[in-house]
Amino acid sequence: MKTLLLNPPSFEKFDGGAGARWPARREISSYWYPVWLAYAAGLIKDSRLVDAPPHGISSEEVIRIAEDFEFLVLFTSKPGFQNDVRLAEKIKEVNPAVKIAFVGPPVSVQPEQALNASSAIDFVARKEFDYTVAEFASGKDLKQIAGVSYREGGKIVHNADRPPIEDLDSLPFIVEIYRRDLDPAKYNIPFLKHPYLAFYTSRGCPARCIYCLWPQTFTGHPWRVRSNESVVAEVRRALELFPEVKEIFFDDDTWAWGKTRVIELGKHLKGINFTWSCNSRVHSDYDMLKAMKEAGCRLLVVGFESGDQEVLNNMKKGITLEQSLTFMKNCRELGLTVHGDFMIGLPGETKQTIMRTIEFAERLDPETIQVSLAHPYPGTEFYEYLQTNGYLTEDDMSDELGHQLPNYEYPWLSRQEIVDAVEYFYARYYFRPKVIYRIIRRAIFDSHDRSRLYQEARDYLRLRARRKKFTGNVFEKTR
Repeated sequence: MKTLLLNPPSFEKFDGGAGARWPARREISSYWYPVWLAYAAGLIKDSRLVDAPPHGISSEEVIRIAEDFEFLVLFTSKPGFQNDVRLAEKIKEVNPAVKIAFVGPPVSVQPEQALNASSAIDFVARKEFDYTVAEFASGKDLKQIAGVSYREGGKIVHNADRPPIEDLDSLPFIVEIYRRDLDPAKYNIPFLKHPYLAFYTSRGCPARCIYCLWPQTFTGHPWRVRSNESVVAEVRRALELFPEVKEIFFDDDTWAWGKTRVIELGKHLKGINFTWSCNSRVHSDYDMLKAMKEAGCRLLVVGFESGDQEVLNNMKKGITLEQSLTFMKNCRELGLTVHGDFMIGLPGETKQTIMRTIEFAERLDPETIQVSLAHPYPGTEFYEYLQTNGYLTEDDMSDELGHQLPNYEYPWLSRQEIVDAVEYFYARYYFRPKVIYRIIRRAIFDSHDRSRLYQEARDYLRLRARRKKFTGNVFEKTR
């Protein structure tokens, strides 16, 4: 079947589809690659991948494109689901014969609710859908396909789960799909060099963080890895296809998990002479970090999350504050840059723990940071905690533009205080003289960074003004 794989324009500048673990419109415009859709596209001969948000493709244009296809695979998100349903219904009006499958975490967790939402959705492919949608595209009957939910005789049928893919080397190189269908110049992550590429060297994450969307709803916790030879071959192919790319980002949930693998893979990557970055945890010791640095690693994206040990324990992060401090010390010694992720609103959070986290972030002093509202996605332990304790509200988890909003609050910490704490965190961290100096230094020595920083500042200040209207500086006034 002629197949269209779609990351939809749920909201303008919304990074909520196929590559984002934290679906939301960011403080500043940024886009991850639609990695999941690209793997499926590589398995289906007559396919096209459309990543609408970064390429500025409107809903109207998507509808026109979809007229020429027999099968549509749409990667949806919890915040964008209703908009995605409306888009699917419009596509069906124009092309009634097209079969539409929804994929992604929300429909993996709640397939029945998804199918009941609209008759435009023909079936749901749960969890890892690479071979699921490829089998349907090849003509296989839904009854014979594992991992799907669909309607039959007025009832909803859930076929048995499809086991997670163990042989990741059997999957295609998705950089070939990037070359065919995507423009790397459209993808911008503020802390990565531009342009960049991203793909996976493993799937799954053994960590048990209660908030993390993908291991709990999509990929599972078992850690599955590609062979060193497969990773090296795709890196070399990526550099051949995209000589203009300045960095490769290994977008695994946690690239630096097993010490033996990190060191061995580092030896294989060392001879290629390219710049790369990845996600890491603070349990990575000096030897691991040294092997990564020697292999060309530039930057690590690290979830520190909180500066309060009790909150870290509540979220089952599996780290200590001392580990974070040691990790940053080792990174500085080795010359590795760190982008630090922090989170507001997890169990046990108070105004006091928020202040401890801000002070801890200043002590760690990573090059850049991201501060997120903890989002309770259905299927996660965090969602169950809030639901059990009556902390969930009826509010949406995003505003009309797709920006994060908390759909929960605690008796001691309101929605407005949670949002305002994020803004206070950013302002206090970035308006320090040493950080201002770092930013100005980047702007002086890199003209491309200068234009990027200008656009990022405009985006952020615009959102900050919107949030201040919502919060009224309530955290700053009451802390």
